[in-house]
Amino acid sequence: MELPDEVVKDARRRLHRAAGQVEAVDRMLAEGCECKDVVMQLSAATKALEQVGFKILAAGLTYCVEHPAEAAEQGYPLEEVQRMFMRLA
Repeated sequence: MELPDEVVKDARRRLHRAAGQVEAVDRMLAEGCECKDVVMQLSAATKALEQVGFKILAAGLTYCVEHPAEAAEQGYPLEEVQRMFMRLA
């Protein structure tokens, strides 16, 4: 299933932000920063990645609901998308 351009653009923007947060965690560890600060930054990176997953999944679920036959033919029956959702939850 092809994702809408605006979803891809938003997901990529969020991924770049998450990559920056992961790099910040690495720097913080190298610099010996406080544990609580490292964990806070790591939590932000994790949340950013989750948001990317949910954004992509929401677009997929919308497609499946609007075009159930086409989605099933492409290997994305509604049940599969629900399983994908549960993996992220």
